[in-house]
Amino acid sequence: MSKKILIEGMSCGHCVMHATNALTELGLSNVKVDLSSKTAVAEGNASDEDIKAAIEDAGYEVVKIENV
Repeated sequence: MSKKILIEGMSCGHCVMHATNALTELGLSNVKVDLSSKTAVAEGNASDEDIKAAIEDAGYEVVKIENV
């Protein structure tokens, strides 16, 4: 299942890498974080709660998560 995550608080390439690593560590695959649209798309079975916790632990805010 693919998820699209709207993330606030990212401002640079380092932020993109940090968010990518947080999602990858959850076991998600094909993680693509886009700074300009403030979104991440990833595939896997992590719960929305786990995704939100991982992104918030990385220092960013999850605004919305939707299945795509």
